[in-house]
Amino acid sequence: MSYTIVISKSVQKQIDDLPNDVVERVVERIQNLASEPRPDGVIKLKGSDNEYRIRVGDYRVRYEIDDESQLVQLLQCKHRKDVYRKS
Repeated sequence: MSYTIVISKSVQKQIDDLPNDVVERVVERIQNLASEPRPDGVIKLKGSDNEYRIRVGDYRVRYEIDDESQLVQLLQCKHRKDVYRKS
């Protein structure tokens, strides 16, 4: 059972803007979400029914899981000081 990962242009730009040493680790963790959308260390975020975040060093990847259509929609990939601020 594999999930489809949906990355919007804005999130792809956030990933592209990360430091080079972080990009590889973030991409690997994102790819792993396809087979295990709720890996060890995942945190369910308050205020939403299906919003989660994973930690990669000082960076956070926020995403939503839709189990019915087997989709993982990436919402943000930013430094921890920026990821929880309302835009």
